[in-house]
Amino acid sequence: MDHLPFSNTENQLSLAGMRRDYSLGTLKNTALHDDPIQQFDIWFQEALSCQQVLEANAMVLATTSRDLQITSRTVLLKGYDLAGFRFFTNSTSTKGKQIAENPRVALLFHWHALERQIHINGHVTLLPRSETEKYFQSRPRQSQIAAWTSYQSSPLSSREELEERFEKVEARFENQIIPTPEFWNGYLVVPDKIEFWQGRSNRLHDRFCYTKKENGGWKIERLSP
Repeated sequence: MDHLPFSNTENQLSLAGMRRDYSLGTLKNTALHDDPIQQFDIWFQEALSCQQVLEANAMVLATTSRDLQITSRTVLLKGYDLAGFRFFTNSTSTKGKQIAENPRVALLFHWHALERQIHINGHVTLLPRSETEKYFQSRPRQSQIAAWTSYQSSPLSSREELEERFEKVEARFENQIIPTPEFWNGYLVVPDKIEFWQGRSNRLHDRFCYTKKENGGWKIERLSP
């Protein structure tokens, strides 16, 4: 088998040897909040306060189609409370179509500077239209125009086509309030499992998983690293 220039044995060994030890913190069950959303808030506020974390609200969203095609991408968290986690997107995009086919999703927050990860599993519901429109109107005007411009996930012939379309949308709504597109929606991820991961030395990481009980409470377990 032919090898790419950067796939020689020397580079493979170099990759195999890439590792770092994690020693910034610990996570003990006695320090955990009984509610995972409250625990999320504690960690999220710490991530916001960390200058090395550039976008604390960046999260990987994994979705699955009806025929089990899995895709993932980074989106931005735009709100959270005891009900769940909110984000907004074009419903005609790949993720929007997959969510319509299969509402089960996974989220991942990875704050490398804090040596922490949060894994979330749950199902998605649409947010009320009023909430979607309120958020859309709070976005920068250029972002609103971009939402109308992009036929998200569809093939594009060139960058010029996209920029020309942007200019046309900008002219169309000149001196007007830009309405919320019908294809643009807000989503709520309702969690049933949330795991908190704290990197530890020697790969003996701390992992605690909250699983939703039928009575509405949460079961907390320490997991093997």
